[in-house]
Amino acid sequence: MFQKALPIFPVGKKWEMNTHVVLHAQTDSLKDAVISIAASSFYQLFVNGVFVAFGPCRAAGGYARVDEFSLDGYHRDGMNEIRIEAVGYACRSLSTVYAPSFVCAELSKNGTPVLYTGRDFDCCVSASYLQKTERFSAQRHFTEIYDARVSAPRFAETETVDGVTFIPRKAPYSAYRAVSAENAVTVGDFSFDETLPYRQKRSSFPIDAHWGRYEEEEIPFKPYRWIQRQKQTVKNGNISYPVALHANEYAIFDLKKIESGMIRFSADVASEADVVIGFTELCSETEFAFTDINCQNVLEYFLPVGKAEMMSFEPYTCRLAIVLVKKGALTVTDFGMMTVECDMSDMRPYAIADESLRSVYEAAIRTFAQNASDIYMDCPSRERAGWLCDSYFTGMAEYFFFGKCDVEAAFLENFRLYRADSLLPDGALPMCYPSDIKPNGEFIPQWDMWYVIEVADYVLKRGHESEREWFRDSVLGILRFLERHENENGLLEDLPSWNFVEWSKANEWTKNVNYPTNFLYVGVLLAAYALYGNEAHKEKALSVREKTKALAFDGEVFADHAVRDENGVLNNAQDVSEAGQYYAMLFGDVDLNEPKYAKLQSHIDDGFRAFAEHLGNRDFVPVNAFIGRYLRMQTLLMLEKYEILLENVSTFFSGMAKTTGTLWEYKDGKGSKNHGFASYAAVAVAEALEGLKKKSGN
Repeated sequence: MFQKALPIFPVGKKWEMNTHVVLHAQTDSLKDAVISIAASSFYQLFVNGVFVAFGPCRAAGGYARVDEFSLDGYHRDGMNEIRIEAVGYACRSLSTVYAPSFVCAELSKNGTPVLYTGRDFDCCVSASYLQKTERFSAQRHFTEIYDARVSAPRFAETETVDGVTFIPRKAPYSAYRAVSAENAVTVGDFSFDETLPYRQKRSSFPIDAHWGRYEEEEIPFKPYRWIQRQKQTVKNGNISYPVALHANEYAIFDLKKIESGMIRFSADVASEADVVIGFTELCSETEFAFTDINCQNVLEYFLPVGKAEMMSFEPYTCRLAIVLVKKGALTVTDFGMMTVECDMSDMRPYAIADESLRSVYEAAIRTFAQNASDIYMDCPSRERAGWLCDSYFTGMAEYFFFGKCDVEAAFLENFRLYRADSLLPDGALPMCYPSDIKPNGEFIPQWDMWYVIEVADYVLKRGHESEREWFRDSVLGILRFLERHENENGLLEDLPSWNFVEWSKANEWTKNVNYPTNFLYVGVLLAAYALYGNEAHKEKALSVREKTKALAFDGEVFADHAVRDENGVLNNAQDVSEAGQYYAMLFGDVDLNEPKYAKLQSHIDDGFRAFAEHLGNRDFVPVNAFIGRYLRMQTLLMLEKYEILLENVSTFFSGMAKTTGTLWEYKDGKGSKNHGFASYAAVAVAEALEGLKKKSGN
């Protein structure tokens, strides 16, 4: 992948947390020039002062993907400047793999290396990037604070970083758009108010030494907490650029829709300034507030007098942002983002007449684009993590949009290249990857099961038969792991770690024999049979399916689980999840035309509303957004209940589309308001509309 370049980093810094470096080189011409770059953790490429790319495409532990960019279009007469900014985080997270930091770059002309790391690139440790800051989230890395008043570079001697295997990018290159807020929707004063509460819980799980952090006393600035204790007093609204702000004044900017990328702003600084920026997926236009998402959506800049052109290093997610001037004075001339998205320019067009459904469809496209820039992500904000099961739905969306699935190819390859960790059972895969595993070895066995089903779809339905053998070891390893947890009836019982049916009370009903999980097991076994033709897998699938149907069905609906009594006998509990019914429908070969399923069909039609009103001694939980809502959509498509599906989609998603232009993680609005799996809504809408056309003969 590189002819001469070496992976390098400043001496003694490759395991030092949150180290920002700048690599610089010059050449007299960029005609026919191509630059190849790999890095751990991330980089930004600038050519002649122009932003070119953010990367790389993330890879499995021990590997690094190589980006290649033609620089011919950036050529200028005279000397041409190549600048690479990189941050090596050297800490554990759910969005990258713990690894030594490095940067590797090679500029070639007509195939001949001209500039390369290890010889030609000067390297310095950034003086303006503050190293000791709070973690942005447990799942990601560190918040960004800059002191632009300090500009003198600290040139660094470099060393070679060993143990890296370079592989191609695979995923398409990201698309970038510079978007700007039209104006400042609110301008006002702020003042510290010690009575205002601030969020004590700032991460989804504790960030300890295992994950990597700087101690409280080492961190000089904590802007996330500072913002929350500022009382905001509105003075004016809808102020056009330039927006003049002095100390203790703020402005709120609204991008109108959620965007994901690097936050950027331009300003004329009249007197040395301390500027804090908070950003959020949703709040009112008159009072800024963070959402309940467990990430520190803040930036802080110390700016000297003069023109400031600032852009965050990492991508974030934002609809509204507040700019607060703690000290000094400046005039904001532009505020917005440099988006980082999957390039949707080759997307297949699909026309939808209904306004509500069209808005959901378009929001699904935007949601996919922002969550598939290099791998499939759960969200582009708190985590940017590659979760299984989420990817099953996102994969269908990518194939629908493009007729191919290049992002999925990179995503699945990472799991295929995963090197077993002793924290996980033999054969099991991490629940998300590239990532680090919690010290307790937490993983989701059902997510490994969805991996098998997704692989079968990727290979057999999305045109990758030539890759079938690449997945044999990982697929059969998962089956061996699951087989170790079969009980005397051949059903899965008491799977280890975090059992996940959906985000509802259904997750509490997994002790002993969980029926939704066993229906899913049927799908896994049949997928493995379709991939590798082992008749034993098919026979087992049919056996598990019939036993699960017989044991779980109570004459009206399917129970969620059976619990062993003091004598070790399994008895069905009176717990019923709506999601569980869809697992049964999708994997249980349930024929609703059979008289015994008449009530179940009625309940599916009305979304279990009548059932919920007449429970008797049952405990019932309706679906949440994930994954029950999506299983319902798939079930309605399978049953050709297209009108019901379209009404459900419009009712559930249209408010999200109108509010943020993206689709959300939860039905109650908590968490992320931009979640990758939700892009499946576009598939559901299109397939339902096409189904209606066929029914009508059009």
